Amino acid sequence: MCGRFTLTSTPVEIADFFGAAQQGLDLAPNYNVAPTTDVVTIVGDGNEMALELMHWGLVPSWAKDISIGSRMINARSETLAEKPSFRRALARRRCLVVANGFYEWQAVPGQKRKQPMYIKREDGAPLAFAGLWEIWRPDGDPKRADQELHSCTIVTCAANEKIAPVHDRMPVILERPDWSAWLDAEHAPVASAIELLRAAPDDVLTVYPVSTDVNRVGINHAQLIDEIDIDIDNQDGQMRLL
Repeated sequence: MCGRFTLTSTPVEIADFFGAAQQGLDLAPNYNVAPTTDVVTIVGDGNEMALELMHWGLVPSWAKDISIGSRMINARSETLAEKPSFRRALARRRCLVVANGFYEWQAVPGQKRKQPMYIKREDGAPLAFAGLWEIWRPDGDPKRADQELHSCTIVTCAANEKIAPVHDRMPVILERPDWSAWLDAEHAPVASAIELLRAAPDDVLTVYPVSTDVNRVGINHAQLIDEIDIDIDNQDGQMRLL
């Protein structure tokens, strides 16, 4: 899954990287992006794209209230076309969710507490997670468009060999040649979009341990992504800082 990530690039940097309209966003770096907060997405048809802030946690149009979104921060690629919560968005509303890296927690032999790991691109470029988005209005009333909520979910797939020791799932990371095919829901059929939902090659990402401070959502500073030295003794399961 993907339950926490970072977004440290500025809106201008993101817009330049994706070739998208910036939309006047003003955001501070976030080293601990958590579910139900607003995240930066890329929407459009792949040729004309724009940045848009969306609530992280997809809220289907038929939901009675937005609380359901906290349970829909991720969507499994294998069942997107089957799940009522996601299949309409898969056919009509696909997006990219922008991140600079993400966190996963690795089990440590003999330890109750898991070790947080930070995962980012080897080349340092932003990540483009495959995402879906929806429009929700109170009571489904189109007359209340001024109160509508745009929300999104991050699509996940089985982990590649580099991530598998940490977690069995990972976000789908789309490369530049696939952005248009994923975003253009009008011309790219569902079947071809699903073919894009695969794990990133092992050499794309780097993984390293970081401070357990990231476990607390309220902590948000640049040191969260600093690599720490740890030593795991496979015989006694003890973890030590070096």
